[in-house]
Amino acid sequence: MANRRLAPTAEQPESFAFTPENAEWARQQIAKYPEGRQASAVIPLLWRAQEQNGGWLPQKAIEAVADQLGMPHIRVLEVATFYTMFALEPVGRYWIQVCGTVPCDVCGAKDLKRMLEERLGPSGHVSPDGTFSWIEVECLGACCNAPMVQINHDYYEDLTPESLSKLMDDLAAGRPVKTGSQIGRTSSEPLGAVTTLTDETLFDGSRIGAWRKRFEEEHLREAGADTQAEDTQAKDTRAKTEGATAAAKNAAEPKPAKPDSGRATESPAAAAPAQRVAEGKAPVDPAERAGQARPDRTTVAEPKSGPEPQPGPQSGRSYTETPSKPGEGRPVAEAKGSAKRAGAEPNAAPGRTNAAQAKPVGADPGDKGPPGPGSKGRSKTPSNR
Repeated sequence: MANRRLAPTAEQPESFAFTPENAEWARQQIAKYPEGRQASAVIPLLWRAQEQNGGWLPQKAIEAVADQLGMPHIRVLEVATFYTMFALEPVGRYWIQVCGTVPCDVCGAKDLKRMLEERLGPSGHVSPDGTFSWIEVECLGACCNAPMVQINHDYYEDLTPESLSKLMDDLAAGRPVKTGSQIGRTSSEPLGAVTTLTDETLFDGSRIGAWRKRFEEEHLREAGADTQAEDTQAKDTRAKTEGATAAAKNAAEPKPAKPDSGRATESPAAAAPAQRVAEGKAPVDPAERAGQARPDRTTVAEPKSGPEPQPGPQSGRSYTETPSKPGEGRPVAEAKGSAKRAGAEPNAAPGRTNAAQAKPVGADPGDKGPPGPGSKGRSKTPSNR
């Protein structure tokens, strides 16, 4: 890389000032930025000063720009020495900037620099006739068409040492030259034959017309499908609406139930408290509360003709009086504390009898014969149990 240093004092001009036209242009550039941000116009003003001075920046021009923007001189000097677009030493009428970064270097930039050294001399010096000077710079942004150089404001790409030497001859002689790729590439096409986008129908409009027709047909099909879906949805909506309307109508006007078939007719419910309250009556009939039966709900047994039947027993069991003495045929509980110990022999008193030997109550005590078949020991009055 070239050293970013100011030109020797012997080559520096004594002063620098913008021409009236450039001074007006500089004021317009500064007015683009808000108050207090005038330093943002430093690069445009340095570029215009370089153009006015014949293609390079003297120290006085850098200081003049700093004074106009209200910046310290060192701040503007830092900008001028950082960017290789600013030349700090005198240059030739055609200033050649050779890209030396990796893409250009591996594609032949070293051969270009070797040719320039042999023809013009070391980097940073002007040829004896003042026509050419050259310098190595960082990436110029044309990596696809490497190697390349920038001559003044134009790019020249896909170079070889021979093509660059011929280009310099044409510039020195004033002959017209071709900018851009020197091998016929358009923009950044691949090196060699084009392998993609070779179908002419992509560019003559026929392919676009076919695509447009296909898109229109697909749009019509989609529109038809959407219409069919909308019709189906509308039918479903109508069916739901009709069902809801029918349900509401049935709820408001219920149809009469069918007559009972083969079932007994239910009688009205009894006068329950809830029914009486619904009819505006007291929950309980006052007559029933007083213990009186309602005449309309009382069952009356009609008397039967003939002799009055004898009252029968209340149940199928025989009732006998509980003997109170041991001699009457039923054991009497022993006195308290007279129970025998466990394991003792049973009480086998001869005078004890069981319930089958008890005499019926009311039987003649003088009748010692067996009772007749009609008398089974029924008592006239059942004992209270």
